[in-house]
Amino acid sequence: MTFYENLKLALQNFAHSKLRTSLSALGIIIGVMSVIAITTLGGSATDSIQDSIVGAGLNSITVFAGRSAPESVNRIFDLEFAHQISAEVDGVAAAVPLVSSNFTVSYGKNQLEGIRVMAASPEYAEIYQYSVASGEFLNDENDRRRESVAVLGAEIAESLFPGGNVLGQRVRIFRNQARSFKVIGVMESMADSMGNSFDSQVYVPVSTYDSRLQKIEKVNSYGVTAEAGSNVLEVSANLEDWFTDLFGEEGAVRVMSPAGMADMFSGITQTMNLFLSGVAAISLLVGGIGIMNIMLVSVSERTREIGIRKALGATPRVIRRQFLFEAASLTTIGGIIGVIGGLGLSALGIKALGWSFSLNMPAILAAVVFSTVVGLFFGLYPAARASKLDPVTALAYE
Repeated sequence: MTFYENLKLALQNFAHSKLRTSLSALGIIIGVMSVIAITTLGGSATDSIQDSIVGAGLNSITVFAGRSAPESVNRIFDLEFAHQISAEVDGVAAAVPLVSSNFTVSYGKNQLEGIRVMAASPEYAEIYQYSVASGEFLNDENDRRRESVAVLGAEIAESLFPGGNVLGQRVRIFRNQARSFKVIGVMESMADSMGNSFDSQVYVPVSTYDSRLQKIEKVNSYGVTAEAGSNVLEVSANLEDWFTDLFGEEGAVRVMSPAGMADMFSGITQTMNLFLSGVAAISLLVGGIGIMNIMLVSVSERTREIGIRKALGATPRVIRRQFLFEAASLTTIGGIIGVIGGLGLSALGIKALGWSFSLNMPAILAAVVFSTVVGLFFGLYPAARASKLDPVTALAYE
């Protein structure tokens, strides 16, 4: 019998017993639906969270002094140490000191307290892939001339200048003594990352910060960018090894990067997805047992049909192939319905959660193939039993 003849016989048998067929396929449908929903939701969650992490720039790395760092770390962490990092660590393109403190910032009657003002080098925006919305970011000339200029984060600009018209205005930054700064730029809104709340910060030249706001005695952390095309995780490892050699002990510094966080989160979600998918796949096996049970019932009910077909010349191989095809068709159809249901269910969840939809094609193909294999496996015994029926006994069966 050809493929199409087997398919026609299978569909006719399914149509003859619709309720039994539906109940038989239900276990497969639920199992596949669960696997697809879990993998799709997990993949979409991973992609959405990684997108927010990537917003800080996958090439950026931040180096902090470790909690158990020796005093030598605090002594060596100064403005010039950034040049040594970029010159001696493999894969590092640039490094800048990160120095900040809280001040009050005001314009006219609008006053904001506890605002982080950062002493920023021109490379800061490049390292964190931080874009300017209007005006310009700080440059070497601003720093060399110790100019009283400032760049505002998006949230600060909106709070101080709700009506717009920011560039060229002068804001006051003070703690004990007020200093006036000319606004030369406003930054694009950017998600918080690596200890930086970009939108709620004000940026001034390093030399100006040191001379007009607060004397810089030490640097708490450094912003580092990896060279284009390099593996950020490897560069992070190079930094850790370099600091370990420099200070003679591990844990002197903490090295953090969006790439490392994304990699760690991806590993966790993949493990969880595999575990949950494994649990959901158990229902496929339960569904397979149900398929075998129904196929055995079908063999008993169709004993006379089998006897007639054998009497007309059907070989045991043909009978066996027919029943295997029916079992595989039933589970494959159940698998396809489960995929459609799982995608629909996950799409509703993703829409409600505001994530981006991520289609996991390998999981879809694997679910359909696995459901077919389940049908073949659990259909083997009923098919073999049907093929071994004696035609004379089968014809006499009532």
